[in-house]
Amino acid sequence: MSLDVEKGPAPPSPEPAFSPDDSPDSGTEKQIATPPPPPNGGVVAWLQVVGAFFLFFNSWGVVNTFGVFQSYYEVTLLPGYSASSISWIGTVQGFLLFVVGVVVGPAFDKGYLKTLIALGTFLVVFGLMMTSLATEYYQVFLAHGVAVGIGCACLFLPSVATVATYFSTKRALATGIVASGGSIGSVIFPIVFHRLIGPLGFGWTTRVIGFIALGGLLFSLAVMKTRLPPAKQARKIIDPSAFKEPPFMILSVALFFAFIGLYFPFFYLPTFLSDYLNASENISFYIIAILNAASVFGRITPGLLADRVGSINTIIPISLIASVLAFAWIGIHNEAGTIVYSIIYGYASGAIVSLPPTILAKISPNLSIVGTRMGMCFTFAGVGLLIGNPIAGTLLDLSNKIFWKAQLFSAVTVVAGSALFIVLRIVMGKKIGGVKM
Repeated sequence: MSLDVEKGPAPPSPEPAFSPDDSPDSGTEKQIATPPPPPNGGVVAWLQVVGAFFLFFNSWGVVNTFGVFQSYYEVTLLPGYSASSISWIGTVQGFLLFVVGVVVGPAFDKGYLKTLIALGTFLVVFGLMMTSLATEYYQVFLAHGVAVGIGCACLFLPSVATVATYFSTKRALATGIVASGGSIGSVIFPIVFHRLIGPLGFGWTTRVIGFIALGGLLFSLAVMKTRLPPAKQARKIIDPSAFKEPPFMILSVALFFAFIGLYFPFFYLPTFLSDYLNASENISFYIIAILNAASVFGRITPGLLADRVGSINTIIPISLIASVLAFAWIGIHNEAGTIVYSIIYGYASGAIVSLPPTILAKISPNLSIVGTRMGMCFTFAGVGLLIGNPIAGTLLDLSNKIFWKAQLFSAVTVVAGSALFIVLRIVMGKKIGGVKM
């Protein structure tokens, strides 16, 4: 038995008086009938998947690339700052991606999809261009951390929320394809950075990344459109009723703990290879691309399984694999082992990123508030990401090559998140019964 809350109200017999283009962006306000059920396919629905893919490509793809920027900042641009201080730039970027969703969610529910994509496009591209000119820590922090982070927030939540309204039976697969955009972007951007940093320098390399982002985001702006009618009344930033629902709170706290430790390898694997293993510069740069290439499969294939057995049932074993790997990293002391670890961990981490939106859509009582609830839930994940890497960074002792303390901290928090996913499964099992969920 599966939880069918995503079906919403029974489909009406007459055709609804809502067109996907009727949104506040077009200045149209109509009396809106109940929308039909999700189409689960068709040209328009799959165009949303492609458009959302590029939103993920240029939001999570940029955030996940910070590891290569971290190494460059430590060695060249900001050598006077500690690894922990520099990691704050990336963690604030990721934190804002999640937390600004509290504002983006209600705006999405009101129908401002095009406005959010346009604003996100401007901020991401503007932030990267300003980063290319930065020479001081505060300049990099404001441009790369704050401007890009807020821009990514305007792109991320609408991508998963839009696709959730077009699919129900194929929702996990569609969301996995969308989320794979973040991984593919995280493969391409580090390679672009590594190939161009020598001949072009940091400034033009970062500008090229900005132009790549601009091209993909303009495509998303052209093809994406809302399906559900915008809210008739002003939407509150938070939905207080969610805090009274145990499944919502358990999922939110699970993401908080999981994201404290989940992204430690994404930020520090290049540093681990270069400073701890004395690996070549090439492998140190390409390890992020390897990690994210594996994550592509980790975001798509679990979606296929989740549509058959349920998203909660799928995320539990994969998060346990990530937990085991997080501990196993402590015992790895060579390049070959690190590469194998990166491939398997990249796969597992991809599923932990892609599956929660589908879980949240299923446990939400009404898809018309899914944007608001995603913003609320992702705030917990954002706080975890904000505090996780700086704490881990303070536990590092690069001069004495001590990594295990930070690795252990990361592993314990991922385990805590995995345990709460299991608790969520037990709670949902008691609530609705059945096997698939």
